[in-house]
Amino acid sequence: MSTVLVCDDSPLAREALRRAVATVAGVDRVVVAGSGEECLVRFSAERPDLVLVDVRMPGIGGVEAARRILGAAPRSAVIMMTMAEDVDGVARAVSSGARGYLVKDASREELTAMVTQALADVASRHVPRPRPDAEGLPPLTERELQVLRGMGRGRSNSEIGKELYLSEDTVKTHARRLFRKLGAADRAQAVAMGFRWGLVR
Repeated sequence: MSTVLVCDDSPLAREALRRAVATVAGVDRVVVAGSGEECLVRFSAERPDLVLVDVRMPGIGGVEAARRILGAAPRSAVIMMTMAEDVDGVARAVSSGARGYLVKDASREELTAMVTQALADVASRHVPRPRPDAEGLPPLTERELQVLRGMGRGRSNSEIGKELYLSEDTVKTHARRLFRKLGAADRAQAVAMGFRWGLVR
């Protein structure tokens, strides 16, 4: 069974996340923190399997908290929680080693999938890596890059389709090919890889 640490400075958001995460299969305990500083203290005391931390908070903030956690324990699983437009904060956290991000208005199904996959990665101690081509970058088509960048901006498949004048099913097809080429399990991991490769800015 696993322990998850939820860090958000909003009491309502923190409690809602705590309750949602507690329903995920395999999660034994959910501990909470209300600031980046408290997150570091709780992480040190609890050594959770997964940390969900808000990007923007007073004090040191989520990005710096994530950086310190990953600096001290590089194999830790950290997922950033963000508003859709906060790409810069996600990029900085991912560059420090965060596994990916979760948009704050994500559905319970998306939250469950993200937490389940992250805990599975922790259990196996194996996170898929991109499979580069001869020049060192995954050989993505222009459409796949456009879909990846849309994901990086927090857009849904439907929203990406409207921007690119594609059907949602076509976007899903490009997304599946994208995940396969990157060796990514889901969109959060694909975006994280995109930041690391410089494909998403």
